[in-house]
Amino acid sequence: MNSPQKRNSLLCPNCRRLVSRSAPECPHCGLKNPGSIWKDNIFTRGSADQGGILRVILVANIAMFVISLVIDPRPSAFSSSPFNFLSPSNNSLLVLGSTGTIPLFQLNRWWSLVAASYLHGSLLHIIFNMIALHQLGPLLIREYGPSRMFIIYTLSGIGGYLISTMFGVRFTIGASAAVCGLIGAALYYGKSRGGSYGNAVYSQIGGWAIGIFIFGFLVPGINNFGHAGGMLIGVLAGFILGYRERVQEKMGHKFLNMVCVIGTAIVLLWSLVNGVIFLLR
Repeated sequence: MNSPQKRNSLLCPNCRRLVSRSAPECPHCGLKNPGSIWKDNIFTRGSADQGGILRVILVANIAMFVISLVIDPRPSAFSSSPFNFLSPSNNSLLVLGSTGTIPLFQLNRWWSLVAASYLHGSLLHIIFNMIALHQLGPLLIREYGPSRMFIIYTLSGIGGYLISTMFGVRFTIGASAAVCGLIGAALYYGKSRGGSYGNAVYSQIGGWAIGIFIFGFLVPGINNFGHAGGMLIGVLAGFILGYRERVQEKMGHKFLNMVCVIGTAIVLLWSLVNGVIFLLR
């Protein structure tokens, strides 16, 4: 039989050490109210170590969207249609780093494989992607750590768009390939971990994955190859990098994360230089 002490204890959702259900905060990691019912939600529980990386990604996407509008808004940018409202022109997106067969194979803009993940074609486009990122990011940061989360995000964007280019997609943009990479890594985590929590992650994220592909086939202009490619890279990255319960963060993870951070910063800076040159012509 379980002792009263065990019945009144649970594993902290953040650090997974034994704590009292009534504790105001975890004595090991500082998580507030670890026994609260709402922390059983896979997207919100244990968010104490999210750090600033998610906010940096969100701000970078928003900033690049605003810059793309300033450089050259499309004539229909202020259309009443939600799909065209606040849309930058194709010229603006190409200058800043849209990717695909033409930018890569004809213009040799290989840096666009990184830049494209920070560009969006309309207000609705960036809102959908940022909502998904805001929902998925905390889960990935908690289970993989911020370094591995950003590595997965970056590699999935690059890999997803490279795969879609191989299937002949001429131009493409958006954070969706990178976000699908987070979905892939979450699916791998849930399936690999198992148990009630792992199965809950796998089930809920699996529903997201199915919904994305249904949406992609129903709405024209969606880069399904980029979504599928990003998800595949996310699964592979999750497997290779490992998640916290199996592999603690190592120096190699931090080094690769720094390479991704510096590389992304250089690419976005180069993207801005291209935008300034375009404006001065």
